[in-house]
Amino acid sequence: MEYQNLLIEDKNRIRYITINRESKLNALNQQTLSELHNAFMDAFGNKNIGGVIITGAGQKAFVAGADIAEFVNLDQNQGAELSRKAHINVFDLIGNGGKPVVAAINGYALGGGLELALASHIRIAANNAKMGLPEVTLGLIPGYGGTQRLTKLVGSGKALEMILTADMITADEAYRVGLVNYVVGSDELILKAEEILGKILQRAPLAIAAAIEAVNAAGTAQGFETEINAFGKCFATADTKEGIAAFLEKRKANFKGE
Repeated sequence: MEYQNLLIEDKNRIRYITINRESKLNALNQQTLSELHNAFMDAFGNKNIGGVIITGAGQKAFVAGADIAEFVNLDQNQGAELSRKAHINVFDLIGNGGKPVVAAINGYALGGGLELALASHIRIAANNAKMGLPEVTLGLIPGYGGTQRLTKLVGSGKALEMILTADMITADEAYRVGLVNYVVGSDELILKAEEILGKILQRAPLAIAAAIEAVNAAGTAQGFETEINAFGKCFATADTKEGIAAFLEKRKANFKGE
């Protein structure tokens, strides 16, 4: 399909998704969220795509938040439905996707923009990036998964500090508290994302999907059982047989995602 607010490129089994609303600091309006849903559904269903790198156009912003103008006339039920729809169609879709998603945070990641990065599996920040959840300054709270995913990454104390003060943190502080995996120079950002994703794409695709599922269940009542079941299911795959054979034969495995 044609995208108005996204730039899509597929190369070396990687889908590059760039949110292309630079004049609006790449804010997430409803059309952009709809396009993200379609782009990720297509990537996850495409056998030629092994993973995704998502970033924002320009140097100023990854995503500077939601498009607040769309919130003006919402009532309680409409607000809840807006949040629920975004969870299901975009943020949970990314977080629960069976292919790795790397967020390349190239500037401001605020509100829904930080929540988009939090839904991704790995986060890399440019050294000029700043991150925050300023929703309480609007009389709101994060509604696209921020209260849950940020807490899981940095703990309730730091999550509450960020959410209740609405203060931004630097890329270096984000790294220190475990919010991002790496901080690099702006010119190295996509290269670092490609380096990490390139390593992942050498591994067994079905095992990658199983690992994402199991890690997502960490801390829940079903966490250990999810791991046990996912581990067992691996033994039904040709990739597991290939991986074990390659190890014993001291050769490189040839995984096919089967």
